[in-house]
Amino acid sequence: MGIAALEDKIVQQAVVTILNQIYEVDFKGFSYGFRPGRSPHQALDALAVGIQWKRVNWVLDADIRGFFDNMSHEWTMKFIEHRVADRRILRLIQKWLKAGVSEDGQRSETKVGTPQGAVISPLLANVYLHYAFDLWVEVWRKKVAKGDVIVVRYADDLVLGFQHRAEAERFLREFRERLAKFGLELHTDKTRLIEFGRFAARDRKQRGQGKPETFTFLGFTHYCGQRNSNGAFIVWRITAKKRMAAKLKAIKAELQRRKHHRTTEVGAWLRKVVLGYFQYHAVPGNSTQSAPPPGCSLAGGLERSSHCPGLIPSGFKAPPCGALGDFA
Repeated sequence: MGIAALEDKIVQQAVVTILNQIYEVDFKGFSYGFRPGRSPHQALDALAVGIQWKRVNWVLDADIRGFFDNMSHEWTMKFIEHRVADRRILRLIQKWLKAGVSEDGQRSETKVGTPQGAVISPLLANVYLHYAFDLWVEVWRKKVAKGDVIVVRYADDLVLGFQHRAEAERFLREFRERLAKFGLELHTDKTRLIEFGRFAARDRKQRGQGKPETFTFLGFTHYCGQRNSNGAFIVWRITAKKRMAAKLKAIKAELQRRKHHRTTEVGAWLRKVVLGYFQYHAVPGNSTQSAPPPGCSLAGGLERSSHCPGLIPSGFKAPPCGALGDFA
């Protein structure tokens, strides 16, 4: 984690504001991460709509190994220089890239990577992948692919959909070669090509292979489903179990830490946590997961943390039993 001084953060934000005006014209429509006016929900919706309305039968869930830690400084500067000629801006970016880290009083210079805590890092990452991936994949699907290909990228999180398996496998091979040119590689264990789409369940059943596999993108597990009304194909999304478990564990630890605080204060804090959870995770299709009722568990934990057992603080309006589970 790179922790910049306050002065550096101010200057970095000014540079980001300037560069956004340049690169927002260039960035592709399927790129959503850390861009003005774009959000994870838009990326999730674009992916769901693409799978449902395009002829997608195979999904590639790609993970770039240690992307922020392995960005080449040389390539980063070449990409920036392609659109920026001001030597002052270029000098500042180069300085931030080579700032290094200080540990136990010893400073070490970094040869690759960009500090993930720096204000400038998300933009540099988008510029890097714009040239290393976005421009290339757009040409590939227009000139190489014969079937439909969809692409959604949020920072270094990539998901692609293909109509034909052969093209998906060919793309994966060429993608590995493409990344190697820029000092990057795919994470072998986290990169998967799975059968997923409108006909996946039917085809796998005919072959006796069971239900289609699922994949996780931006905290949601995606799986093939059907609408209750007419049985039409739909991509359902539920909160990833690991994320949910980690969040509940963190809340439990924080409740334990706050057990001697006033219950009204704890209730106000907990209400913010619950509302924040709903704001991100309450998406269409996320009401079907059956889970233990976290709302009741949180209320119970809150009672145990109060000075008077059985007292629910006035600052906290507990959701009905199972309400949080509907969106877990």
